[in-house]
Amino acid sequence: MFSRNKNQHSSVSIDMMEKQTRYEALVKAFHADLFRYAMWLIKDKVIAEDVVQETFLRAWKSLDSLKDEAAAKSWLITILRRENARRFERKQFDLVDIDDVAVADPHIFGDVALEHRELRRIMSNLSEEYREPLMMQILMGFSGDEIAEQLNLNKNTVMTRLFRARNQIKEALLGEHPKGEQVNG
Repeated sequence: MFSRNKNQHSSVSIDMMEKQTRYEALVKAFHADLFRYAMWLIKDKVIAEDVVQETFLRAWKSLDSLKDEAAAKSWLITILRRENARRFERKQFDLVDIDDVAVADPHIFGDVALEHRELRRIMSNLSEEYREPLMMQILMGFSGDEIAEQLNLNKNTVMTRLFRARNQIKEALLGEHPKGEQVNG
């Protein structure tokens, strides 16, 4: 009687260790990509960290449903997007005293930081239909097919949106430089 329980116990332990190993490999491989995507999606470091953490918690709970390891990145992105949507279902606005808010001095940053900030501003002004596929391509390295699958769109629609997003960024960058000033790229 005891030997049967011991065998069942060791089998459960082995299964848990295998699950833990798979989970740790998943976190190690995709945490940075998920966090970058969450930052672009949410634009708040603390909330992005929470959403990524919740994403991995849900991934742990349903790790057995992931059959194709090659689809892990898409699977995690889907979980993250759903977690972000859940945020708005239970959204409660925090009030902040204006005297407690620190404002950064814009003169502290160098030229590169200014360029990055300007590019982020331009990209954030894109409509969501253009911004989201672009961010998925830039930050996550998704192909047109993968983006189409994630967003439930036709691949041609995705490719058109990516093309238009890049053109809008290019026009915004070129439009902000005075005539006669050379722009690289």
